[in-house]
Amino acid sequence: MEVKENGLNKLPPGRVIDGPTNPMVTPLLTDHYQFTMAYAYWKAGKHQERAVFDLYFRKNPFGGEYTIFAGLEECIKLIANFKFTKEDINFIRQNLAASCEDGFFDFLRGIDCSDVEVYAIPEGSVVFPKIPLLQIEGPVAVVQMLETPFVNLINYASLVATNAARHRFVAGKSKVLLEFGLRRAQGPDGGVGASKYCYIGGVDATRWQCMLLAACLSMNIKFSALGANLMGFFTIDSMYRASKMLDFIRFGSNLILQEGYLEYPFVALILMPSLAHIWCNLDEIIDRSLRRKDGSSTCGDFVSLVQTWLTKIQWSNSLRGIFGETNQSELAAFTSYALAFPDGFLALVDTYDVMRSGIPNFCAVALTLNDLGYNAVGIRLDSGDLAYLSVEVRKFFCSIEKEFAVPGFGKMTITASNDLNEETLDALNKQGHEIDAFGIGTNLVTCYAQAALGVVFKLVEINNQPRIKLSEDVSKVSIPCKKRCYRLYGKEGYPLVDIMTGENEPSPKVGERILCRHPFEESKRAYVVPQRVEELLMCYWPGKSDKMRETLPPLKDVRERCIKQLEQMRRDHMRRLNPTPYKVSVSAKLYDFIHFLWLNEAPVGELQ
Repeated sequence: MEVKENGLNKLPPGRVIDGPTNPMVTPLLTDHYQFTMAYAYWKAGKHQERAVFDLYFRKNPFGGEYTIFAGLEECIKLIANFKFTKEDINFIRQNLAASCEDGFFDFLRGIDCSDVEVYAIPEGSVVFPKIPLLQIEGPVAVVQMLETPFVNLINYASLVATNAARHRFVAGKSKVLLEFGLRRAQGPDGGVGASKYCYIGGVDATRWQCMLLAACLSMNIKFSALGANLMGFFTIDSMYRASKMLDFIRFGSNLILQEGYLEYPFVALILMPSLAHIWCNLDEIIDRSLRRKDGSSTCGDFVSLVQTWLTKIQWSNSLRGIFGETNQSELAAFTSYALAFPDGFLALVDTYDVMRSGIPNFCAVALTLNDLGYNAVGIRLDSGDLAYLSVEVRKFFCSIEKEFAVPGFGKMTITASNDLNEETLDALNKQGHEIDAFGIGTNLVTCYAQAALGVVFKLVEINNQPRIKLSEDVSKVSIPCKKRCYRLYGKEGYPLVDIMTGENEPSPKVGERILCRHPFEESKRAYVVPQRVEELLMCYWPGKSDKMRETLPPLKDVRERCIKQLEQMRRDHMRRLNPTPYKVSVSAKLYDFIHFLWLNEAPVGELQ
């Protein structure tokens, strides 16, 4: 168990943190450059000098004004298990210059991160450019070797979490958002990582996870937070490997009984099993029987009942003339799938023609299931005019509910996919639609609109001496020295500004006026009287210091933090087009120091 002191959590003696989720994340996940740098430090006798590095980004992605911070847990797992193996040392020796001395490899053998301190903004937080996401302090050669893996682990995680949050914002709170991206993800790691970080950003579930929930509920299985895995990681990518690698909920004996059913409005969205187009070529049905849901009897010829219902629909008063002969291969496929998954029947209805074949065939099967006590889930649209088709489908469902007195039929789920992105979601909302859930693949997991976040890792202090990186591009000038970072809130509860101060400056106080300055533009400044002050950087790895260590929270808490913080943001910061920039500032004292250091470090030109 975690031990709590003064409201913080410290890792008890002997407590072991699991290694990174991806076994490829080891000390060798780095650039050759990092080892040559480490050797140069060692050769100069400077490898033990105490250094502080900031990890941050310079610009919000996707043309927006906010970013979701993700990837911290994997960084902490890496440093908690940071150790070069004998094989690693041999590999490094083979790839460095022959002139490298044996003493350096002895140094590498003894390296761990026991003397490294990591301060970070909690994962799932809304963050902004220039503010350190992580502040890493330790022996310079060791921290230098953390640069590449840390940047790698934060970059994609934060980018895809932000992408998910933006899609969630456009889709709206009332709609179910599903991650369909495994087939288009950049390899297996991109697929698994996308599940985790899309969940943090607001995606509700994926195909595989929906199948688990619906299957469990259909069997009346009650389950606990499996522990917290079901509650804690609610998005499982549409592949079995994810459940193994990330220790997610697994179907079967791991489901533990407890009081009350887990209730989520979208558990019925069983998108897997979901009927694929290929099934529409399978028209031979061998076993035609289906037992009633209550077990009281068995229907011997489900297929004939489906045909009977199709005829009733075709000649019904309200639907007469909408369709004629439907595709029988499609009907056979729907029937076969319903026999296999009577409690989770969801059909892809655009293989031939949505309104003339797919929808009437689906309804015939769904009504037959209803006669036997089952409830079909709904349909998925994967092509065509999604807004128009969803409206027409809803009308069709409502007509059947009214004419045949089938309660709830008109409210069956309509799911849409087909290369959806922020723009198409926005367009659908403006057109008006009847879609309940959106399945988003390529544009979500690949972050199609932007390839990378642009995270950087910069030295800001060594041996207690501040360091600054200068550039002709002002946006690339770093903010020197070890800092503390705060978020200042206004009287309406919105964040007003993030401010960085020197490590030893007094903290901003509620009700006291504070001068907030743009780090580089002299004319941009404002006084703020905060109604609440939140310190951003927390200690997640104390090294050899006596500082208390923050616990890595379960994923559900990370998600809840993200949702809560997004709700606290002003709407003008969140809008898709021309969002208002959020203010990131420094204290007056830090501003003066930055520019003093800048003037001292910048070379003075000479005109002749």
